[in-house]
Amino acid sequence: MIINHHDPSGWRDYQRRLKRDTRRKYLQKNLPALVLYSTGSFLLLVFMFCIGSWILGYLSQASLNPPDTNKQSNIALKKPPAKDPANLLKELNLRSAQFMDHFVVDKGDEHFDITSSIDLPLQDYILHLLRRSKTIQAAVVVQRPDDGRILAMVNYDKEGNGQNLCIKADFPAASVFKIVSAAAALESAGYTPDKPVFFQGRRHTLYKQQLKQTKNKYTNKITFRKAFASSVNSVFGKLGIFDLGQDLMSDYANRFLFNRVIPFDFPVEMSTIQIPVDDYGLAEIASGFNRETLISPLHAVLLASVVANNGILMAPWLVENISSESGEILYHRKTAQLGSPISGKTAEDLKVLMRDTVVYGTCRKSFRPLRRKKAFKGIDFGAKTGTINDKKDQFKYDWLTGYVLPQNGTKAISIAVLAVHGEKLGLRSSELGRYIIKYYLTPKKS
Repeated sequence: MIINHHDPSGWRDYQRRLKRDTRRKYLQKNLPALVLYSTGSFLLLVFMFCIGSWILGYLSQASLNPPDTNKQSNIALKKPPAKDPANLLKELNLRSAQFMDHFVVDKGDEHFDITSSIDLPLQDYILHLLRRSKTIQAAVVVQRPDDGRILAMVNYDKEGNGQNLCIKADFPAASVFKIVSAAAALESAGYTPDKPVFFQGRRHTLYKQQLKQTKNKYTNKITFRKAFASSVNSVFGKLGIFDLGQDLMSDYANRFLFNRVIPFDFPVEMSTIQIPVDDYGLAEIASGFNRETLISPLHAVLLASVVANNGILMAPWLVENISSESGEILYHRKTAQLGSPISGKTAEDLKVLMRDTVVYGTCRKSFRPLRRKKAFKGIDFGAKTGTINDKKDQFKYDWLTGYVLPQNGTKAISIAVLAVHGEKLGLRSSELGRYIIKYYLTPKKS
């Protein structure tokens, strides 16, 4: 038998030679690809270095040479700036005939297209009605109490003056101010609609003798709601003296926007009131039996809107959109809440008082045809009237402010009507209001 012996050192040398031969064959086979990869990587590094150097150089040059600001401002001017409607429309000739659903405002070389909230058929109807009213002056504002939009803003002047009477606060508020006094009584003086109250003498007079708390066989007893509906001055005069006082009257006048700026798309004159400290002065203010408390028709419609909208006062507005000549929207209306002058409970109690004014009170005769019409059954009507002469008894200021609340919640409106009469009475404000409400509620033929 032959036995072969293995040499360990020879085996190790063989393995080393085998590995060297394998590496040499691999390099020979892949050498072109390796050369190409190395060259590409080197070129990429060179390119990135060049780009970085160029960027640094550009930024350094830009810091030494800032951009031309004149060119930038010229580019920015190509887009019209946002417009404030109050500033944009302040030069508009505010004649009611110009208030339409669409109209154009020219300001310098610019032309702006205005989309408004105006109900054009209603606007035209009211304008024709006022021209036939045989009044010296008249003004009407119709508003949606839920969102503040103005559906109609119309005024008439027999002399043809171009003033917008709807936003002028030149008119005595008269008994319309009883809405404010009643709100204060109901919310802060413990009154309820059915609270018994007492008065002596005639309902629409206000003598010092009527302001005493004494009761005798000549004393009349009625409820607070009936005193409001019939506009009994002495009841509200005593309310101002004995229950409200100067501070409470001032507080509620402020809540209802007296002596405050009313935000609107057109500048509205401020309604003014001065609360005196003497008893008779308080009685005059609370009852509206004075000529110093001044209000605008726009403000008057807000008094009714607060009641109709459950104590919430929405900001009035007329301009919905403003567009440039190119059609770009520069302004779009957003509804806004001005506040809550009274609680929802107080608003409900005021509705009771204003409803009685229509059913039993000072405008029952004017509204009777509406309430008897079958088509208007179920509609809640509420109102307050006011009448007072000027200091020289040449003119009679005649007010109606009220609301219309259909049961289905649609077509709810508030309305304010001012009629100024001369020697001969024209159509009374309550009659004008009835015609307008009837037109608004009557379905139109398509």
